[in-house]
Amino acid sequence: MASATDPGRPASGAAAEGSAAARSMGALDMPTAEHFLGAKSVGTVFVYDTKDPTTGQAHAYSCSASVVDSPGHNLILTAGHCSGGKAVFVPWYRSEATLDKQTYGFYKIDNKDWYFDRQYEHNTMKATSDLDYAFAKVSLSPSGKKVQDVVGANTLARTPRFDQAVTMVGYPKVKHNPEGHPVRCPARTSALPGFNQMWVECAGMWGGVSGGPWFSKINWETGTGEIIGNVGGYNGGGMDVGESDPRYNQITYSPMHGDHFLRLYADAKNDQHTDYGPYRQPPLPYSMGDGELWKHAKQMTSGNFSGTGHSDLLVIWTDGEVTLYPGDGNGGFGSERRLLAPDDTWKPIATITAGDFAGSNQFDLLVRWDDGRMTLHADVGSNGLGIGTEMAGSGSIWSHATQIAAGRFNATTYVTDLMVRWSDGELTLYTNVGAGTLGQEHRLKEPNDTWKDATLLTAGQFSGNQKWDLMVRWSTGELDNYVGTTTGGLGGQQQIHGPNKTWTHSVIMTTGQYTGDGLTNDLVIRWTDGETTMYQNTRTNNLGSERTLVPAA
Repeated sequence: MASATDPGRPASGAAAEGSAAARSMGALDMPTAEHFLGAKSVGTVFVYDTKDPTTGQAHAYSCSASVVDSPGHNLILTAGHCSGGKAVFVPWYRSEATLDKQTYGFYKIDNKDWYFDRQYEHNTMKATSDLDYAFAKVSLSPSGKKVQDVVGANTLARTPRFDQAVTMVGYPKVKHNPEGHPVRCPARTSALPGFNQMWVECAGMWGGVSGGPWFSKINWETGTGEIIGNVGGYNGGGMDVGESDPRYNQITYSPMHGDHFLRLYADAKNDQHTDYGPYRQPPLPYSMGDGELWKHAKQMTSGNFSGTGHSDLLVIWTDGEVTLYPGDGNGGFGSERRLLAPDDTWKPIATITAGDFAGSNQFDLLVRWDDGRMTLHADVGSNGLGIGTEMAGSGSIWSHATQIAAGRFNATTYVTDLMVRWSDGELTLYTNVGAGTLGQEHRLKEPNDTWKDATLLTAGQFSGNQKWDLMVRWSTGELDNYVGTTTGGLGGQQQIHGPNKTWTHSVIMTTGQYTGDGLTNDLVIRWTDGETTMYQNTRTNNLGSERTLVPAA
C-alpha cells in the first residue's frame, strides 16, 4: 500500500484535522485500528518456496483473508493483488506458534486454485483496480478437515451503497505490528471519486491488511458475519504516497462488491475460470460526504470557477475552510478541491455570492464579512482565493446587508448585477459591479416589514430567458419567483409553493448551471439536518427534479 496523488483528495497533502474529509468520517479525531484477539474466520496468507510449507521457509505473511460460505466448505476471499502462486491460509493466525501448531490449522492453496478477474492489473491506479478481489480454494488441513467446518464462514452481500458503516479486520505486517496480532477498525465509508470503490480513514491500517474483510455486521463470539468489501482497489488498497508519509496507513480502499464480484464468486463456487473480456466500469456517483459533515457548511455559492462553462459549488465551512466541488456538467461533481485550509480569519463570514464581476468568463467570489467589510476575490479556482479587493471597509453600511445574490438582471453579457436585501426590508439592485466599485444603485423596495421576512435569496434563469429572475424563500417556507426583475422594479411574482413547514428548514440556497441545458436553473438547498439537495432544471413556478447530493445526518 504505497506512492504521489490520491484521486480522492486534493493534491496538497494530508487530511488535516478538521478538514472536510475528516469531518465526513463523523469526528475530528480519526479512528485508530485496535489490536484484538481476532475473528477465527479471518487469517493470514503466506507464500512458500518448497512443496511442504511445514518444512520449507515460509515468507512473512503478505495479506489477510477470510473464509466465505461455499458448497465445498473450502473457499476464502482476499484481494486480487494477493492472488497467485502456492500459498497457505492460516485462520486466526498466532505469531507465537509455528505453522504446524496453529489453533485452527493451516490450509494450502495451489496455483491453479485461485479465482480472479482476468482484467485485473496488480496494484494499478486504473479503473481495473475496481476488480481487486480474489477467491481461493484451499486444501484440507493436515488433520483432514475443511476450513469452513473448523472456523465457520462469512456470508457475502452486495455493497448496498458508497456511504456505509463497516468494521475492517486484518493483519498489518510485522514491520509495523511486531506481535503479528490482528487489528479491527470501525469506520464510515465514502465514495472514491472516479472509481467503483469506497474509502475510509483509520490510522494503523498498514500493509498486510490487504484482502481483509469489511464487515457490515459481525458476531465476535462466532467470529463470522456479513462481508460487503475487502481491503484492495486503487494502488492495492492504500494511498499512493511514500511509507514515511502519515497518510500511508490512514486511508484504505475497497472495491464495491457488485455484479462483477458476485459473478466471480459464482465461478469460484463452481470451480470455473472465466474470462469475461474488457472491464466496463459502471456509472459512478461522487460522494460529497454525509449530513453530519454538511451541517458545518456555513455558506455556499455557485459559479463557473473552473472555466469549464458550467457551475461549480464553493463551500465555506464553520472552521474557515474553503472548498470547491467542480461540477461535471451532468448534475454530478468531481473530487473536492481545497482552496483554503481551516482558517480563523475566514470564520467571520456573514454571506457570500458569486458572479463574473471581472468579466473574464471565470467567476469571482464576493464576501460580506461580519464587521461590514466587502471583499471581491477575482477568478477563484485558478488563483485560489487570493488577497481580495476591498469593496467596503469595516463598519460600513454593508453590515446591514442581510442577503446578497449576484445575477444578470440588467447586464447583457456577464453576471455583474448584485441584489441586496437589507435588514430594514429595503431591496436594492446594484448594476455594473466590478473590482473596486459597487456600480450604480437602484432601489426596488423602500424599507418595509414584509421584505424583512425574505429569508433567502438566489437568482437564475428559471423562466429560460437571458435575463435572470429573483427567487425568494420567505420565513414561512413559501417560495416565490420574480420574473423579469430589472432596474425598473421587481418582476411578476410566480409562486413555486405556498407556506411550507419543511422549507423553513432550508438553511442555504444557491443556483447554478450544473446540468447540460445551458441555463442557470439548478437550485441547490442545504437543510438543517445536513441533507443537501439539487432541484435540476427548476422552472418559473415549479421545482425541478429532485436529486440528493448529500444524505441527511
